[in-house]
This record gives sequence, structure tokens and C-alpha cells, in this order.
Amino acid sequence: MKFIKTLFLLLLAGFQLKAEIILPRILGNQMVLQQQKPIVIWGTANVGEQVSVSFADESAQTLADENGKWKVVLNPLEASFENRDLTIKGTNTIVLKDILVGEVWLCSGQSNMEYTMRKNSKVDRKEAEGLSPSPIDELFFAHHKNIRLFLVNRKELIKPSPTHEGWDIAEGTALRNFSAVGYFFAKNLNRELDVPVGVIASSVPGSRIEPWINEEDFTNSVYFKDKKVDGDPAKFYHPMIEPLVPFAIKGFLWYQGESNCFLKDRVNYTYKMKALVDGWRKDWGAELPFYYVQIAPFEYSSSQGEPKLDKYDLPEFWEAQSAALKIPNTGMAVITDLFDGGGGIHPGYKWEVGRRLALQALDKTYNERLVSDGPVYDKMKTKGKELVLYFDNAKGLKSRDGKPLNYFELAGTDGVFHPAKAEIKGKKILLTATEVENPVKARFGWDEIAQPNLVNSANLPASAFRTDNPIINQFNP
Repeated sequence: MKFIKTLFLLLLAGFQLKAEIILPRILGNQMVLQQQKPIVIWGTANVGEQVSVSFADESAQTLADENGKWKVVLNPLEASFENRDLTIKGTNTIVLKDILVGEVWLCSGQSNMEYTMRKNSKVDRKEAEGLSPSPIDELFFAHHKNIRLFLVNRKELIKPSPTHEGWDIAEGTALRNFSAVGYFFAKNLNRELDVPVGVIASSVPGSRIEPWINEEDFTNSVYFKDKKVDGDPAKFYHPMIEPLVPFAIKGFLWYQGESNCFLKDRVNYTYKMKALVDGWRKDWGAELPFYYVQIAPFEYSSSQGEPKLDKYDLPEFWEAQSAALKIPNTGMAVITDLFDGGGGIHPGYKWEVGRRLALQALDKTYNERLVSDGPVYDKMKTKGKELVLYFDNAKGLKSRDGKPLNYFELAGTDGVFHPAKAEIKGKKILLTATEVENPVKARFGWDEIAQPNLVNSANLPASAFRTDNPIINQFNP
């Protein structure tokens, strides 16, 4: 935090000669303020300068401190579609126009989160078969004045905007360049909650998780405190996350992992997720919800790079991502069914990814009582030649395509897995395999290109698992 504050003050040095109030870039025209939370407005001014802020029926005053920094906190407000002005007065006066109050989420990650609406408009139309209107055509008819977008520019966020621009209505060029996952998440929230929604997108294609974590948060981690961490810790955190603090938000969305999967990360990735979540929550001073995407199937084993991967590396990474659900107030969107090979490591269907993240939020944050998760393995029992699997979120277990359940395997005491026949019995699944007389363990979806067809009544897929999961006991949040 000291790094970014120092840099911010240096960048403002020229402005300060004019003794003007300067605002961080995240505070601007057309922004959405988080409802039902204290509204923090901050910036810089001349040392000792009196600054007053007013919005709606709320107002507050303060003096700039010995470093020229000031901050005021307005009382929480309820959601409102009314376009109102926010006024900051000091030596100069700044009027921010067209401000709404609603729900604000920060989405981050690598290229699949950065994946723009422009790219979304070019995907194969078979991906949206049966949907009307087609989400592929969203750019042609989108004009959502109550959905606001803020796209973080790595080089610009730490600089103030003289015109207080940065937030945009969800339409036109701003929407073309914005995260498709972030937009479709916002569209679903706006429709279901009937409140304005603001989405902040801060992503870097190809980025590992380490650059998004503050160095201090690695140091504070019991797991990493005595380990050397590579991957440029905080490289993106300082210019792309830290300047957003303390702008009030509801929670975080995260879609990342491909770059770390290539490195054969396992439980160490789960601990990196914990360091990220703990650090960001510390920054915002609350245990904000953190919803993330389990990465899609892909042939990582075809990569010519080092280390060399096999078809089981991705399932083991999926296992590491699933283990992060032990972190309180988290949720995971499974997307093994949203892959047809056409998009490679960047599959389409981003409208559905956004919808599934919205389900997580609507169910677990907004208490809408929706089904937000697919079947989740709970426990197993053996019964002669059968192995019985028990699941949570198992109402209406079925085959997505009407074909026999696939990607189930059984192993006996020799540890050799064989394809298994799977039969649904209520909320349980019975497994048998002719080659396995006395089954002792099972696995499901254990292949990098696996697209299992097991879903529940909400048509949400089950995540890959092993009954003898070694990671679940290695990760202790």
C-alpha cells in the first residue's frame, strides 16, 4: 500500500502546485456506488485544505492531512436508478455526473476473464444454438444504462483523470472492449435484483496468480512465509488492484489458472488462492464473497513446453481449485460442459460462465435460494462388487445428453482404474466394473478433455474428483 500511495502522490505533484482537489481515477462520472455500505470518497488537496463532499442527502467535511491526503465517509444508501451528482468542494469544485447506487463487483484473472465482448461476437454460432435472442449478437442490441463498466488500464489507473472519465454505460465501444464474463454476470444480476450494477474489470492475459497477490500477503501466509515465491508477486496488484481500495464493492470474481496449470501447480495453487483472497479481503476490510471459475478442459499434454504435462495434470489442478472451497464465503462455477475444442484454451460460452457466476452470487450472497452448484462428491461406501457414491446438490441427478453416464472409473487394491458402469439411484450413484471384483476407490472426469454428462436438476455439471483425494487434507485454511 505504501508503494502505490507514494507513486500516486508523486504523479500528483504537478497538480498540487495549483492547490486543486484531485480524485483517483476510479471515482468518476457514471460510476455506481455500492448500496448499503459506507461510501468512501478520497483524494488529495493542499495540506490543511478543507474538503466537503455531498451526494443525495448525505454530506461530510474534512481537512487534508500533512501529506495532502483526505478521505470522507458518507452514510450507506439504498439502491437507486436516479441519476444524481456527487459534488466535492475545496479550492476547486468537482461535480461527478450521472451517479447510481447499486451493486458493484470486481472481476479479475487472466485471458478468459479479459476475453472481450468483441471476441464473444465472433464465436461459432452453434455454441448459442437454441438461445433467443442469441448472446453472440449482444453487442447489436445492448444498451443498458443501469449497467456500468470500468475497465482497468494497467498504466492509467494510478493516474488521475482530469475529465473524470473511466466509467461507461454498457453499450458501444466500451462494451466491445469489456470482459464478456463480467458483463453477462452484471446483466444477470441487474435482471434478477432490479438494481443498478457496476463491474470493474482488471485482468491481464497470460498472467499467473502470483502477480495479483501483494508481497506482504505471501509473507503473512503460514504456507509461504519460509518459501521463495517466483512469478513476480504484486506485479499487477500494485498498479491494478491497490488503487481501487477503498472503493466500496460487494465482492470478487476470479477466472484464472491456466498459466499455473502449465507449471504443474497443485496444493501450492490452493494456498496461493488463499493468500489472494485473504489479502484482498484485508484491503477492503471485510470478508467479501469470492466466486471463481474452474478452468475448462484443454489438452495441456500437447504443449511442447516444460515441464511436460500428461492428461492427468489438469484433473489434479481441478482438484486444487476445488479444495479452495474450504476458504469461507467462496463458490466455484464448473464449466466442463462448456467446451467443444473450437476455442482451444479460450472456449466461448462466456455468457453461460457469467450466468453461473451470477448464480453463485444470487444464491449465496443475495439469498435468492437458487441452485448454484452441480453435484458435489461427498462420500463413498463399498457393497460387495459395487461402490456407492453420495453427492451434495444431488436433486434430480441425470445424464445431460440422455446417454449412459460417462467418465466414471473404479479401482481395486491394485490401484489400476477401469471404466465403470454408473447407475443413478436417487441421490446416489452405483458403480460396477467387470474387471474390479472388490472396488476400493473411484474417480470421475479424470482426463484433461473430459466432458462428463452427470448433472443435477439445474443442468449444472459435477466437478471431477477422486475418492482418495490427497489435496483435501493437505490444505488447511
